[in-house]
Amino acid sequence: MNFVKLIFMILIIGGWTSGLHADELAIRNCAWCHGTSAQGYMTAPRLAGQRYEYLEKQLLNFKNHTRDNPFSMQYMWDAVAYLDPQTARDLALYFSTLPPKPANDGDWNLVPVGKAIYDGGIPQENVVACTACHGPAAEGVREIPRLGGLSYAYLKRRLDQWGEGFHAAAQLPMPFIAGKLSPADIEALASYLSFVR
Repeated sequence: MNFVKLIFMILIIGGWTSGLHADELAIRNCAWCHGTSAQGYMTAPRLAGQRYEYLEKQLLNFKNHTRDNPFSMQYMWDAVAYLDPQTARDLALYFSTLPPKPANDGDWNLVPVGKAIYDGGIPQENVVACTACHGPAAEGVREIPRLGGLSYAYLKRRLDQWGEGFHAAAQLPMPFIAGKLSPADIEALASYLSFVR
């Protein structure tokens, strides 16, 4: 039994004895990695202020094992194994309403390059501007995530994993796009986005 599953079971048992509601237990479970205010850490992304539709879809993707990057398989698959659709919906709504704070942990010197890629893409590599899907302020739309203010380390890791083909459903453009980004492009993009409010 891995650590995340053990913690989740402890929380459930503790909740039965203390009378906590299931949603409160689920929020406490999330806080172990994402923080008590859901601002995230280097390895666990900020949930606060994320798109409701995106959060709900990702929780279900973890549960159904369709999000297959290494971190998801190691932690999230077990963390949401007992999550029902209504609790997933409630969690998504709760976290989407929390005020987000930008991570501000990228390399400030790379911000101009990252912003240029985000706003204009890399035409010579057939990389479309990130604004086309994620919006001009990296705010996301519906099931497309908000990227603004996520941590540099998380964004870099996700872009690296997209480029390696993880979570590569046929209809998703990100593996193709990330596969065309150089390591320097990824560092610049992740740095820029970490400062976006």
